[in-house]
Amino acid sequence: MPVQMSAGDFDQLVAEALDLVPEQFTRVMDNVVVLVERRHPTEHLFGLYHGVALTERTSNYSGALPDTITIYRDPILAVSRDAEAAREQVATTVIHEIAHHFGIDDERLHELGWG
Repeated sequence: MPVQMSAGDFDQLVAEALDLVPEQFTRVMDNVVVLVERRHPTEHLFGLYHGVALTERTSNYSGALPDTITIYRDPILAVSRDAEAAREQVATTVIHEIAHHFGIDDERLHELGWG
């Protein structure tokens, strides 16, 4: 049975996960915003990074809309057995998507144990 959690409580889990990211990384994150949505419109995803990774940006990168990291509430709660499992999955998802902002692909994330 999915974990029941208010949107506000889930947003708090995302905020707590962002607080876990070391300052050395948050300090260099650039032009990115973190959003929470109920679910992806077409796919079963926990999170999605959309933008130009820091490693791909060139001197022509300017005036761009912010990259987005979207965390999807319903799929995470659907697979979580309790609030603590939801907290852990949110943290893993946030870290995973931030890694994409830094140019780390899924293959490398799997190698590092974040897959």
